[in-house]
Amino acid sequence: MSPARDSQALSLDVTVQASYRYLFHEPVALASASATERPLVVFLHGKGERGNDLRLLERHGLPRLIAEGRSFPFLVVSPQCPEAEVWSDAPGLSEFVAAAVARHRADPARVYLTGLSMGGFGVWSLGQRHPERYAALLPVCGGGDVRWAPRLKNLPTWVFHGVRDTVVPPQRSVDMVEAIKAAGGAPRFTLYPEAAHDSWTETYANDEIYRWLLAQRRAG
Repeated sequence: MSPARDSQALSLDVTVQASYRYLFHEPVALASASATERPLVVFLHGKGERGNDLRLLERHGLPRLIAEGRSFPFLVVSPQCPEAEVWSDAPGLSEFVAAAVARHRADPARVYLTGLSMGGFGVWSLGQRHPERYAALLPVCGGGDVRWAPRLKNLPTWVFHGVRDTVVPPQRSVDMVEAIKAAGGAPRFTLYPEAAHDSWTETYANDEIYRWLLAQRRAG
């Protein structure tokens, strides 16, 4: 596997007067690749990593693995949520993703959303609002609005949750999965029988999720 470039701390202003600082990971192998060879994963962190210190993002998930030296065969954009906001209502987040795709020459047909806890809620929210923009969703211990689940029936989705989670009840994921199925979709669902709220460590350590993500491509 090619060595990774160090994560870069960057920022993007978007049209709704919102500004997001973020970590950007670009593997050396993709530095000179064409846009069609540059898939992008957007990672949304949990509630405890909000604020103005990007180092907080390296506590969990993809930013932690990258900080520990892991390289991935895709670009990773990890924005930081302002202290007073939550991802499911964060202003301009969709515009931020679109701007990041353009700025980093990513393949618009291979943009993937993943996130944990509050970030899992953000994945559901963004996906439900703009399912046509993403190639796949991978929410971890989050929840969405079941009323909008039919919008996701054609969007590849793999959901993760811990059965023993007392912070975000696993029923939040169960409800979304069942609602998508009722609408004609076929989401994948992994329930960890022994996991509590931290269902992300095992998830992001599993190479199968990355193979699955990269196998998905948005049509059209």
